[in-house]
Amino acid sequence: MPVEPARSARPLSASAPRSTAEPAPRAAAVAPPPGGRAAWLAWAIGANVYVLAVIHRTSLGVAGLDAADRFGIGASALSTFSILQVLVYAAMQIPVGLLVDRFGPRRVLLLGVVLLSAGQLAFAFSAAFAPALASRAVLGCGDAMTFISVLRIAARWFPAARNPLVAQLTGLAGMGGNLVTTVVLAQALHSEGWTPTFTAIALLGAGVFALVALFLREAPAGAPVAPVAAAPRLAVGRQVREAWREPGTRLGLWVHFTTQFPGNAFGLLWGLPYLVEAQGLSRAGAGGLLTLLVLANMSFGLLFGRLLSRTARARMPIVLTVIAATAAGWAVVLAWPGGRPPLWLVVGIILVMGTNGPASLVGLDYARALNPVERLGTASGIVNMGGFIGTMVTLFGIGVLLDALTPAGAAGYTAEAFRWAFCWQYVPMAVGTLMILRLRKKVAAAGP
Repeated sequence: MPVEPARSARPLSASAPRSTAEPAPRAAAVAPPPGGRAAWLAWAIGANVYVLAVIHRTSLGVAGLDAADRFGIGASALSTFSILQVLVYAAMQIPVGLLVDRFGPRRVLLLGVVLLSAGQLAFAFSAAFAPALASRAVLGCGDAMTFISVLRIAARWFPAARNPLVAQLTGLAGMGGNLVTTVVLAQALHSEGWTPTFTAIALLGAGVFALVALFLREAPAGAPVAPVAAAPRLAVGRQVREAWREPGTRLGLWVHFTTQFPGNAFGLLWGLPYLVEAQGLSRAGAGGLLTLLVLANMSFGLLFGRLLSRTARARMPIVLTVIAATAAGWAVVLAWPGGRPPLWLVVGIILVMGTNGPASLVGLDYARALNPVERLGTASGIVNMGGFIGTMVTLFGIGVLLDALTPAGAAGYTAEAFRWAFCWQYVPMAVGTLMILRLRKKVAAAGP
C-alpha cells in the first residue's frame, strides 16, 4: 500500500483526523518526544505493570484442570472464567482509553494494579464457582487498564518512528509475564497449593504500585499530562465517534481480532487440557510446550518490531501471512488421522501460534499512525477490543462443543472431541479476514 509509509513517518502531533475539518493546534504545538534513557526508564516502569497484568491474566491457563476439580465444573463452566474475564477486558477498552486521554496513564495504571491485586486475592480464597467468577471479572477490569496506558507513555516519550518497535517490546515484556506463569506458577500450584500460590501473586501488586507511584514520569518535562482533562461530557461521545469513523481504527480492530485469538485461546485456557487429554502429554511436557509458545511470541515480537520500524509497508504482509500460516497449520493438525498428530507437528503449530500476539499489535500500529494524539487512547482502546472479543467467542465455542461431543459421565475429553471443537476457530478467522480485506481497500483509498 503506497500511502502507508508517508503516514507512519509523520509525528503523531502533526496528524489530523480526516473525518473532521477542525485543526488540532494544541497537539501541533508540542515538541517531538525526545527518546533516550529517560524514555526507556518511563517505559520500563509502565511495562512492569503490564508484566504483572499478564501474570494475572494467564494464571488460569495452567490452573484450568485444578479449577475444574476445585469448583466441580465442566468445560462450559470452566470456559466461563476466561470468557467473563475477557468480556470485561474488552468492554473496558473504550472507557479506559477515554480515562487515559483525560487523566493520564499514570493514574490509570495505579488503579489497574489495585483491581488486579484485589481480584486475584479474592480468587485465591474462593471456594465456590460464583465468587470465583466475580473475582475474575474484577481482575479483567484491572488488566484492561495496563496495555493502553503503556502505549500512551511510549507515544509521549518516543519519536513516532520508534513506536512500532516499542509496542512490540511491550508485548515481548508481557510474554515474560506469561513465562513466569508457565514455569513458576504451574510448579507452585502443585507444590504449594491453590490459596498460597494465588495469594503470592496478588501480593506482588504492592511492590509494583509503589514503583509506579514513586518513580513513573508519564511525559517529558514541559509536555501536557492530561490534554483533555476538562473536556465536556459531549466531547466523550464525539471522541469515540471520530475514532471509529477513521477507517484505520476499524482496520486495526479487525487485524487485532483475527490474528490474536488462536494463540490467546490456547494459552489462556484450552492449551493445557488439549495437550494433556487429547495428546497424552504429561503436565510437565504440556507446560514445556506452553513455555515454547511464550518464547516463540517473544522471538517474533522482536522480528516484527524491527520490520515495522523500517517500513510501514510490512504491516499487511505480516498480517495476511500470519493468518494464512495459522489456518494452514491447524488444518494439518486437525486433519491428522485419529486426532493425535506427531509431536513435531504439535510443536510446529505452537511455533506458528507464536506469531499471533506480535501480529495483533500491527492493529494498534494502524490506530497510532492514523489518529491524532488527543484521541490515541480512545482509538487504541477500540482496536484492543478486537482480539479479546475473538478470544471470548473462541473460548466459548470450544467449551460448548467439547461438552456437546463428550458423553455424560466421561472421565475426560477425547482427542476426537478436541479435534472437532477446535475447528470452531475457522468461523471467527473467516469473518475477520473478510473484514480486513474490505477495510484494507478503504484505508488505501482514503489517501493522506
